Amino acid sequence: MQQADHLTTVFKAAHQVEAELIKGMLESNGIPVLLKYESLGPVYGLTIDGLGQVEVQVPYKYVRDADNLINNQTDNDMKQP
Repeated sequence: MQQADHLTTVFKAAHQVEAELIKGMLESNGIPVLLKYESLGPVYGLTIDGLGQVEVQVPYKYVRDADNLINNQTDNDMKQP
């Protein structure tokens, strides 16, 4: 696997829904996304001790763009009442 193909975690979501929202935002901006999670979290709905945590991963060459989009979205969310 070449460096450009290497997947890098750009966000750790607390649960599947949050990860899907981030995935949708990135994909709508042309960034391919893979969600990485433990199988027990989604099956049983567990969110304790990191079990429901989902890693949002993108190919290395998209890391900077993905970080910018996520940070901008996070900043916008914090500004809203």
